[in-house]
Amino acid sequence: MRLRFLGKNSTPGDSPTLYATDRDTYVVQGYKVTDPDVLAKLDPPGDETCVEVPAPLFAHLAKDGLRGPVINWVPPIVHVTDQGTCVVQGKRVVDAEARAQMAIPEVEDCVEVPKAAVRALQEEDGLGVDHE
Repeated sequence: MRLRFLGKNSTPGDSPTLYATDRDTYVVQGYKVTDPDVLAKLDPPGDETCVEVPAPLFAHLAKDGLRGPVINWVPPIVHVTDQGTCVVQGKRVVDAEARAQMAIPEVEDCVEVPKAAVRALQEEDGLGVDHE
């Protein structure tokens, strides 16, 4: 899987990052979800995991032609924290080639989500129709 960097929302030592892939998906790199209250609400399948990212990270979708704010809190966003961060669920990225293209601190992981699911986050009807 080849990645194309879209943007980061960084602080020293942390690096939530958004990538487009060559597989019609996005890779979202963010903090491993460790809050026991949040984990108790989530039950991802064995090949999936969840990462937490600041909501402004999604502004970088504009670099892939998606314009407009995230207005739907539906999967792949499975939880919004009291701090306004988003918990994103998707297939855990295990592809060695893809992981080699990223710097992933110990406190972070990354998930792959379909572009159509991300487009649905920006649509009033949630159907994922492209923005013009």
